[in-house]
Amino acid sequence: MNVGIIGSGTMGSGIAQVAATSGCSVKLYDTNIDALHKAENTLDKILSRLIEKGRIDSAEKSRIQSNIDYVNSLDELGNSNLTIEAIVEDLDIKKKVFEHLETYVSEDCILASNTSSLSIASIASALKKPERCIGIHFFNPAPLMKLVEVVPAIQTSEEVLSKSVDVITNWKKTVAVAKDTPGFIVNRVARPYYGEALRIYEEGIADFATIDWSLKTIGGFRMGPFELMDFIGNDVNYAVTESVFTAFYFDSRYKPSFTQKRLAEAGYLGRKSGKGYYDYSEGTAKPNPTEDKILGDKIFNRVLVMLINEATDALFLNIASAEDIDNAMTKGVNYPKGLLAWADEIGIDNCVTTLDRLYDEYHEDRYRCSPLLRKMLRDKKTFF
Repeated sequence: MNVGIIGSGTMGSGIAQVAATSGCSVKLYDTNIDALHKAENTLDKILSRLIEKGRIDSAEKSRIQSNIDYVNSLDELGNSNLTIEAIVEDLDIKKKVFEHLETYVSEDCILASNTSSLSIASIASALKKPERCIGIHFFNPAPLMKLVEVVPAIQTSEEVLSKSVDVITNWKKTVAVAKDTPGFIVNRVARPYYGEALRIYEEGIADFATIDWSLKTIGGFRMGPFELMDFIGNDVNYAVTESVFTAFYFDSRYKPSFTQKRLAEAGYLGRKSGKGYYDYSEGTAKPNPTEDKILGDKIFNRVLVMLINEATDALFLNIASAEDIDNAMTKGVNYPKGLLAWADEIGIDNCVTTLDRLYDEYHEDRYRCSPLLRKMLRDKKTFF
């Protein structure tokens, strides 16, 4: 299979590695020659490290490298069966690239976007054959993360959806098919992990270190929300939150935090700037959490129930199947358990009671209980 990748940054290069490893003939395109050289050198280092770890041998390294050509002309992608765009998250730029690309590729070439939140229907509208357009969203780093969200637009043909799922499955990835709505599955369902943690901090219930300790030690999450936001970058995480908030017509469940906004404005972006919620300067000790089990349980349960409510609403609104939602959260962002399975474990009644208690206390729409949770409690049903 011939695969074209547009954009040789971290994501585009990662997707190229995945496709090449699976035996596809890949052409990685970028307008910047230096960026292409950097991508080639980076891949060489990655594959050399895999040899050192005993994951591959030198013959496999050569095979993968020989499957990738680095090109700076779009017409080089003319024989592609599938092209995946992985460039800046700007709708107008993506539409122009797709409109231009369509003049080079064959009529049956699938045109896919790796966007994490933009409307696939909007991108497809730039094409003469919008039915060939689909979202294929990898997670970073693409070679390591198992999940890929496949997102058909309302224009996407069933054949293109079926072929796309087959290709990604053959690349040994776990596919979650999602409706073309803001944030798809992961970036939508994960919002409370950040938003509710920030709210708990802003209320003065606990500091950053204590909230992170609660979610890691009690909840089993690999990184606490503040560690994770510092790792992602406060500017990036805030921009996604603001985008989802706007896209959902300013639904209060996705309301951004002034705490994060101010940190981003101050240039406290996290690890990449040396300071965020934590100070990463050399010799600076990380603050100790308050290891109070009662407080930790309170924090963890509040965040978990908000995540479960969001996952339930995604199911209620047919964004994806229950299986795909749970797979998305465990394989896309490494949650310790699928949220819907977690709801079954702690009890639907516990989820509804906790949400109603929060709503009664705050009278804010962000704490409204999903109608599906109420119905399941009434009917004495579980997700699985």
